[in-house]
Amino acid sequence: MWNRGRRALLAVALLGGTLPVAAPALAFELFGLRLWGRDEPATETVEVIDPVRLSIAFRVDTDREDLESALREASALWNGREEPAAGRAGLLAKARGDYRRLLAALYNAGHYGPEISIRVAGREAAEMTPGDALPAEVPVAVLIRPGPRFRFGRADIRNAPRWTAAERPGAAGFARGETAQATRIAAASRLAVARWRRLGHAKARETGREVVADHATGLLEVQISIDPGRPTVYGPVQVVGDSRVERDFIARIADLAPGAAFDPDELAEAQARLVRLGAFNLVHIEEGEAIGADGSLPIRIRVEDRPPRSLGIGGSYGSIEGLTFEGFWLHRNLFGRAEQLRFDASIARLGATTELDDLTYQAGVSFVRPGVIDPSTSLVSSLSMRREDLETYRERAVTARVGLAREFGSALTGEVAMAVTGSRVEDIFGVRRFLSIGPDAALQYDRRNDPLNPTAGYFLLANARPFYEVEYDNVALRGVLEGRIYQALWGHNVLAGRVRLGSFAGPPIEESPPDQLFFAGGGGSVRGYDYRSIGVDLTLPDGTTGSVGGRSLMETSAELRTRFGERFGVVAFVDAGYVAQGTGFDGDSDVRLGAGLGVRWFTDFGPLRVDLAVPIDRRPQDPSVALYIGIGQAF
Repeated sequence: MWNRGRRALLAVALLGGTLPVAAPALAFELFGLRLWGRDEPATETVEVIDPVRLSIAFRVDTDREDLESALREASALWNGREEPAAGRAGLLAKARGDYRRLLAALYNAGHYGPEISIRVAGREAAEMTPGDALPAEVPVAVLIRPGPRFRFGRADIRNAPRWTAAERPGAAGFARGETAQATRIAAASRLAVARWRRLGHAKARETGREVVADHATGLLEVQISIDPGRPTVYGPVQVVGDSRVERDFIARIADLAPGAAFDPDELAEAQARLVRLGAFNLVHIEEGEAIGADGSLPIRIRVEDRPPRSLGIGGSYGSIEGLTFEGFWLHRNLFGRAEQLRFDASIARLGATTELDDLTYQAGVSFVRPGVIDPSTSLVSSLSMRREDLETYRERAVTARVGLAREFGSALTGEVAMAVTGSRVEDIFGVRRFLSIGPDAALQYDRRNDPLNPTAGYFLLANARPFYEVEYDNVALRGVLEGRIYQALWGHNVLAGRVRLGSFAGPPIEESPPDQLFFAGGGGSVRGYDYRSIGVDLTLPDGTTGSVGGRSLMETSAELRTRFGERFGVVAFVDAGYVAQGTGFDGDSDVRLGAGLGVRWFTDFGPLRVDLAVPIDRRPQDPSVALYIGIGQAF
């Protein structure tokens, strides 16, 4: 039995973190092709020699369900109660290990004066030997009296760094009067070491802890000792690994200048920049073992290339839009500096029409050269051609773009490019031609935890395009704002919301390119309606009627996502879209609503989405129900 004393010096080895637990992996093969998962290692059924069957009684003197649950989870005896132990020696080894495991769980909950009794066939396990006789079915009784919950008395850090408000250990619960959980002591130590490293001390470390439990007062007195080490600067940067990317270029993108003050956040940003190049399977930045006499720390960048070329195909289906197939070919390192050359092509509306002239085609080529001005700036250029055949208009267009893209940290990115678009359009105004020239600027802030299946965070996008239209001699400005937010609820439920606003200022609608005006509808907009079918109903003086793009757009979507187990989930959603003829929402159009249900099948490459949507207050041309199939969440 583990008994409490009046005043005890506690072993600090039990005050660390938790051990990682490996989760089982699933895999699936079809006709010999692995679609997801990893190969499971071959396992053999091991026969237990001299099996000992147990009957376990597990009791905790507490009214706290969370504490009892944590103790049961920590006990190897309890978790292995359905399986026989490997002989008497195996049983006693498991029982003796439970003293340590249960004590660590109690320390983590702030209980430093517990009593732990593990009796095997009526005797305390700590006093038994493997030679002791045991019955055929061994009764095991685990009794735990946690004792009082301690609070911190002294909570000091010797050689503490200069703190910021966010990093101060008190924010993590390491402060006088707080519950004295062992995990908070470990967290305070990590915070102190991390803060010293951010102050340029690369080899800061903990050198010891004094932890004293005073049972008379119920206080835990703690002092953590930190050795900050010497101030550090970056030493020489070495790139290792069999890579086709030039080593000098890799070092330039990392941007760790020898002689600059050490900063672990800079190391993380350097690693993220190299990963975002897309040329590497592995990027690992290693710090040298020791600081040199001049205070410099050698840095090693270890890289492993991805295959230089990739070929990909994908597709989606909508009962209104039909099948869409798309593919790409990508070269990740064209000239040795992670330049990307990519060809894309797609064909849409397959099955929605039987006429080849009514299909939608797109094709394009793009080139990205990173590090053109500084490590965070890339040259971007593209040439694309598209042919769209929609209910609202037909368009043939060619667009050329060239500009710069920049990363402002891991979440914020921006791009400015000069774009030229020539197009031929057929709609209710007849056949028109346009030639638009102007800058296209976008700013994106992405704090989602997973772009394909976000469950937390938010996403913001702003886009502005002023342009001059040559054929009609007009100047126009198009702007779009979009926000998405994701909030985890109880259990495995997520509430997701999206708002998109757009405005177009410039010439009359009949002198404006339709692709710069606003429409709504489709799988990524208002489900239940055809793609870009929600516009402004217009009647011309000659009596011609039809739908045209509007000057203003408002779209909203809300989804409640529920997940069942590892692979499946359901979604309930409502979408709304409003397109107005004027620059303000002046009531000249109706709000279009779509609602429905969906299922999700979570694969290793993202969720497979299947949605059924119905249009509310549907028009004669709208379907009664629409089906959408694709990869990734709707937004």
